[in-house]
Amino acid sequence: MSIYYALGTVLLLLAITGPVALAFGFGGASAARSHITPLRWIGKTYIAIVRGVPDIAFFLFFVIALDQMFEYIRHTIKCPDWTDPVRQGSDFVVCAAAKLPLGNAPQWVHETYGFSIAVLTFSIVFGAFAANVLFGAMRAVPRGQLETAEAYGMSRRQTFWRVLVPQMWVFALPGLSNLWMVLIKSTPLLFLLGVEDIVYWARELGGAKQPQFTDYPHPDWRIWYFFALLVFYLCFTKVSELVLDKIMARLTLGQATAAGERQRKAAR
Repeated sequence: MSIYYALGTVLLLLAITGPVALAFGFGGASAARSHITPLRWIGKTYIAIVRGVPDIAFFLFFVIALDQMFEYIRHTIKCPDWTDPVRQGSDFVVCAAAKLPLGNAPQWVHETYGFSIAVLTFSIVFGAFAANVLFGAMRAVPRGQLETAEAYGMSRRQTFWRVLVPQMWVFALPGLSNLWMVLIKSTPLLFLLGVEDIVYWARELGGAKQPQFTDYPHPDWRIWYFFALLVFYLCFTKVSELVLDKIMARLTLGQATAAGERQRKAAR
């Protein structure tokens, strides 16, 4: 049953990470085009740093740094009388009350915490790529439409939410759909974050088992397990393509874009 539970973990990760990464991306893109200079610097720095670092290096470093940051904050609050340094050589030592999760916590708490860290890490990484896509989509909306909205007396906030945001999605969806496919293919990186995913269990369950008291003996079946994963990912990405095509057709309906023009001609 472990591989089925791991499959559910992967699907749950995608279901949560997709919207959260999109929210990070929207916030980063909005900040990058802000008229407030410090906010604009923050948005562009977020996009540049995450996009410029290899994913595997970011996953390996960021998770450790994030976990230690949470524990250090708890350490300063819960153990103000602690006198020893928390950084002792290569070790990071905090009081027992500051550990995340606590040592006596149930197993499901440890698993939930690890999964939450994985979701946050995936969201931050793919949110930066989504921010770059959305930033370009915002700039693709014709400037004349924004100026017309302002001429009609709309405020900057009203122009953003009523004119820019509704129209940018048609320009952003091709890039976001590619990003969704990359996110699906990146789920095996869960193993680097301490989460046992379907690739991990395919390797473990498919490997040759020696006759033992609790293990069912069989030869090396990894090729069949990995073939099943290949079929699963191909089917999943194909379903995603069909759904995204439906969304794209809905967004381009009546839009003055190449896709909208094709729909208008096909309706004749």
